[in-house]
Amino acid sequence: MKIALFGYGKMGKEIEKIALERGHTISAKISRSNPKENLKAGDADVVIEFTSPEAAEENIRYCLDHKIPVVIGTTGWYHQFDSITSQCIQNNAAMLYATNFSLGVNLFFAVNKYLAKLMANHKEYAAGVVEIHHTQKLDAPSGTGISIAEQIIANHGQYTKWENVKKSQIETDATLSIESLRLPDVPGTHEVKYESEIDTIEIKHTAHNRKGFALGSVLAAEWIAGKNGVFTMNDVLNL
Repeated sequence: MKIALFGYGKMGKEIEKIALERGHTISAKISRSNPKENLKAGDADVVIEFTSPEAAEENIRYCLDHKIPVVIGTTGWYHQFDSITSQCIQNNAAMLYATNFSLGVNLFFAVNKYLAKLMANHKEYAAGVVEIHHTQKLDAPSGTGISIAEQIIANHGQYTKWENVKKSQIETDATLSIESLRLPDVPGTHEVKYESEIDTIEIKHTAHNRKGFALGSVLAAEWIAGKNGVFTMNDVLNL
């Protein structure tokens, strides 16, 4: 399969390594020095997009207009989600998006939703989310942190919104805290804690490197080839 990489930073290089190991070809490396307009019809079977929130929307729309299936790892563009997904459907194109492509994180998502349902009847426990990333990460909270919070809101019942503040700064019981920390050389850590006066229940995912994110994105690219529609990692993993 011919894969075009939109973004060739640390993540793009890790994706390239995994893709080559799995027998694929990197047909294009799109960056500032090699713009996407150089990508011609037939150059790629699928695009994997890991750039920046500022560039993502235009990149995604370009792929949809040219009917190149696109796997989107960038977050921070979801304010345009409805418009972009409508464009995908209208163009009979294909896109697969995820706030996190790590297989472990997507299993963590499933555990998070189940735990939130269990805790719904135990209001003595206050929930909170903590996400820790490297200092170069541009968005806060992380897309994964937002996904975790929104899963809790959907499955718990007590919480109606989230705020990107420390738990101690939350003013109402209906608000869920997402605390963002940026530290050197941290691939990504996400924690969910339910705390009461007598104990704490917590689940945690810690990435040791970028390999898990890269592998998941390549698996997604393999899965979406030949399909039309809007998909997530739940479809890839049949969760």
